[in-house]
Amino acid sequence: MEPLTSYFAVSAILLGIGIYGLATRRSAIRILFAVELVYNAANLNIIAFSRLRDPPMITGQVLVLFSIALAAMEAAVGLAIIILAFRINAEIDLRKLTRLKG
Repeated sequence: MEPLTSYFAVSAILLGIGIYGLATRRSAIRILFAVELVYNAANLNIIAFSRLRDPPMITGQVLVLFSIALAAMEAAVGLAIIILAFRINAEIDLRKLTRLKG
């Protein structure tokens, strides 16, 4: 079995890029992409840990499939909110969106 350090290194890089994107970006679409990177880092870790056992557990892959479906639903809802905010304010800068507070 190959060492899992390469999986963990790629996952850590994805997580770092995602957290950096969440911390520094103002555009809602870029923040949505950053959240997706964090989801992908978590999914890669789940797959790596499921391969750790001998024989590899299939439950890790099933859990990742559910996580990918959840991330797709989150992206669809987030994009719908961003489109609505753009129609109302004609921009998607998150610091300037105050009309959605209700």
